Amino acid sequence: MVCKRHVLCQIVIEVFSCVHAAKVGKTSLIMSLVSEEFPDEVPLRAEEITIPADVTPERVPTHIVDYSANVGVFNNKKSIEKVRIHWIPLINDRTDKDSRVPLILVGNKSDLVEHSSMETILPIMNQYQDIETCVECSAKNLKNISELFYYAQKAVLHPTGPLYCPEEKELKSSCIKALTRIFKVSDLDNDGILNDNELNFFQRTCFNTPLAPQALEDVKNVVRRNMTDGVKDNGLTLKGFLFLHTLFIQRGRHETTWTVLRRFGYDDDLELTQEYLFPMIKIPPDCTTELNHNAYLFLQSVFDKHDKDRDCALSPEEVKDLFKVFPYMPWGPDVNNTVCTNDQGWITYQGYLSQWTLTTYLDVQRSLEYLGYLGYSIIYEQESQAAAITVTRNKRIDLQKKQTQRSVFRCNILGAQGSGKSGFLQAFLGRNLRIREDHKSFYAISTTYVYGQEKYLLLHEVMPDFDFLSEADLTCDVVCLVYDINNPRSFEYCAKVYKQYFIDSKTPCVVIAAKSDLHEVRQHYSLSPHEFCRKHKLHPPQPFTCNMTSAPNKDIYTRLTTMAMYPCVCLFWLVKVGIAAVQIPCQMFRLEVFICLA
Repeated sequence: MVCKRHVLCQIVIEVFSCVHAAKVGKTSLIMSLVSEEFPDEVPLRAEEITIPADVTPERVPTHIVDYSANVGVFNNKKSIEKVRIHWIPLINDRTDKDSRVPLILVGNKSDLVEHSSMETILPIMNQYQDIETCVECSAKNLKNISELFYYAQKAVLHPTGPLYCPEEKELKSSCIKALTRIFKVSDLDNDGILNDNELNFFQRTCFNTPLAPQALEDVKNVVRRNMTDGVKDNGLTLKGFLFLHTLFIQRGRHETTWTVLRRFGYDDDLELTQEYLFPMIKIPPDCTTELNHNAYLFLQSVFDKHDKDRDCALSPEEVKDLFKVFPYMPWGPDVNNTVCTNDQGWITYQGYLSQWTLTTYLDVQRSLEYLGYLGYSIIYEQESQAAAITVTRNKRIDLQKKQTQRSVFRCNILGAQGSGKSGFLQAFLGRNLRIREDHKSFYAISTTYVYGQEKYLLLHEVMPDFDFLSEADLTCDVVCLVYDINNPRSFEYCAKVYKQYFIDSKTPCVVIAAKSDLHEVRQHYSLSPHEFCRKHKLHPPQPFTCNMTSAPNKDIYTRLTTMAMYPCVCLFWLVKVGIAAVQIPCQMFRLEVFICLA
């Protein structure tokens, strides 16, 4: 992560120019810097000057303007007093507190005095925290001229204000919060300490070079000498980590802390930047987004380091610990009705990966944001977390080639209210029990196996408002039309939806006869469900119930995934009666699909 000012901005060094501050040598300072010699004739005011990036220590262009007040120049007690009672209060009154302007006090003409003025300046520096530093120099003999402008650059690029409170002599809360996230991301095994390997990884990530073994020991010894709980099991604790950064800042090395913060995505206000959280990713129409192999490996490592009891599930405490690096809790209670959980209601490993898969499919920007909080691009040394995403090819190409490389398929569930859609979703997750309405989820996602290949099937329960079905309600890989065999008016909705939206569609459709454990009644529709399916060359209604003591049968979900993967095969099924053996051509293998038709 590079500071915005490195690329977008120029540093403006503004020097006092007023009658009261005349003849303190501010223009001479500028002229001496540019020409590297003291000018014989000093103009009343220097022209605006831009110093190229390649000749400055911080590698940024520097724009110098001789007119206002960012660098306070003084050369005697009177001008020092003027800085204290007039210029600093004036600057503070006209500057927004949230966009603090760093100040540097410059004691010019040091060649004319025998004693340093620092004793007089220190009380002023202690009084105003906006003052970054004080430099004594001489424009005439070029003493500390380049250092002055270096400190000016440093004050803008690496300000102390957002990091440290000089009155309390401690880090500010926003800085502690950011460094705590950085510590937790860098703690790869989540044991609460940074061991030598983790410290070296952190060092290499931020500064492109590891620390020698002796240097590591020296760092830990510094912490040991200053605090009892800064080092534990020969590793650096969070307290020790924060102490080191406090020490850096107190010793004027706050650029070290800023380098760390910016590498981990923070801006000058200690907020994660939009560029870091939401990197650009192009998604053409009719394409979907999935996590790639490296992303799943990363998420697996995140799961493993937070599954403290090694039970392949995340307890509420473990989930809370995982999301400590987030500014908010990203998963609500509905997630427990969206993915697989164990008998205690805790999210299983498979459920955890399924939730990430769902988020990436439905809202890839949110997935990028979440991966950013977890530090994916840093841990995997990628340019951004966009490297974790695979954008699938256009679905029309899949249909033309009669094969797909996608791993996630969407099935929209439509049916009248009370037809059993929610039960159909929960049965996919292996549940028979009723769910609480306040935690209801309209999605369910888990894995199925199609000819040995693991695929994700995403079920989406569509609200039964026939007149307001949106494009999202209709866009999917396969459709389930669910009706209640015990409700005589239930099938009519399915028939109308099919005739209105899917009769001419290439999307495979399956009719589900839900609540098949109940008595089947005659449907109040011109055709029975079987007659309707026969007329429109659909599979006969598939009986389904989740009202049983054993786990619900998942064969129907495998069949739905297969139809989603090979929609062209369904067209062949339509003309078959009885038991059909369908040969699916594929570049890698041949598949035999046996479908029982009435």
